[in-house]
Amino acid sequence: VLGTALGSNGRSEEGLPVYEALLALIRRNWSHNENLVLSAQTNLASCLNNLGRYDEALVLKREVYARRVATRGVSHKSTIVSGSNVIASMLDLKLWDEAKSFARDRLLPVARQSLGADHDETLKINHRLAA
Repeated sequence: VLGTALGSNGRSEEGLPVYEALLALIRRNWSHNENLVLSAQTNLASCLNNLGRYDEALVLKREVYARRVATRGVSHKSTIVSGSNVIASMLDLKLWDEAKSFARDRLLPVARQSLGADHDETLKINHRLAA
């Protein structure tokens, strides 16, 4: 909550150690709770992204996506959202071809099939593909 409050008020630099400490705490005490770990990683990646540290954010987002694929499968909504986050970081880093390929060939077909063509996440991926 503290990290989110700091980030929401434009104080991501101060929020970063909070997110890092929270992730370390969760890994140490609740490593068996995969969703809790992945949520903490996602929050840390978001903070890194807000700080312009796109390469570090992309590494974390790829890890989260890979774990979601392994634990929930490619068609689960949380996996698709995580994949969309990967695309956003690729675009931040101007990895246009990789982002386009990932969106077009892997994520968008699954999103259309699982969530539907008019779902918000599917539309978000379409929008990112058009960027």
